[in-house]
Amino acid sequence: MPLTYVRRFATLIKFEHSVFALPFAYAAAFLAEMEVPGFWRMLWITVAMVAARSFGISLNRLIDAEIDARNPRTAGREIPAGLLKRRQVWIFALVSLGVLIWSTFNLPVITRYLWPLVIIPMVIYPYTKRWTWLCHLVLGLADGLGPVGAWVAVTGKVTWEPFLLGAGVGLWIAGFDVIYAFMDIAVDREQGLHSIPADLGENAGLWSTRAFHLLAVVLLALTGWVQGANFVYYLGVAACALLLLYENWLMRKADLTKVGVAFMTMNGIISVVFLFFTTLSLFVP
Repeated sequence: MPLTYVRRFATLIKFEHSVFALPFAYAAAFLAEMEVPGFWRMLWITVAMVAARSFGISLNRLIDAEIDARNPRTAGREIPAGLLKRRQVWIFALVSLGVLIWSTFNLPVITRYLWPLVIIPMVIYPYTKRWTWLCHLVLGLADGLGPVGAWVAVTGKVTWEPFLLGAGVGLWIAGFDVIYAFMDIAVDREQGLHSIPADLGENAGLWSTRAFHLLAVVLLALTGWVQGANFVYYLGVAACALLLLYENWLMRKADLTKVGVAFMTMNGIISVVFLFFTTLSLFVP
């Protein structure tokens, strides 16, 4: 039975989607001082990232439980399906928040005061889809602060440079969240929920994704420029740009059968490719 609940909580927070978040956080930690930080620093950055993500997604599932129950695609999620009780998910979310706070006491002192700023967008995001189609950008803000936090956890200070990378990651996230929203256009319209495809149409959804991803590539390149990265880093940015181009090509006709590849497969590859080239650039003169 305990193993069953472990699986249910792992599914609740979509643990496999950590492949989106962790590589960019690690890349940020490497870019911060253009070297690989020590083992313990990286361990606590990992703990903080996993804990923050677990809190954010758990809270999202709690806030959206009734909405999920009315959507055939999400009705089988753990809370609507009765696989996990609200109380259990609340406990999990609060424990995750506690672990995040605990991790900051093993990182530079400044992180003990900044963690609430990371949490605020996570709390706001689930409600924004009830108000505005700009919800994709709020999700991007929530996820984009992850690399910024990893950067600060290495340098111990807040500077403007990590926000270039954070904005790039945020726009990348916003773009593929728009793609994800294509699956729920009809249901969102029925429930009065907002997204770019539901509010502005499929064509607007496709073009906004392209714009977000173009800006994301520019910001990733600018991050390398301000940090003095070498040509290997830019090869990684170019590879990500080509992968994003392919991702948008897959969705050029708003074909829902391609969402799985465009959303999960391609974005997982992109984040790992970016980390690989960023890491390699540190060891190539």
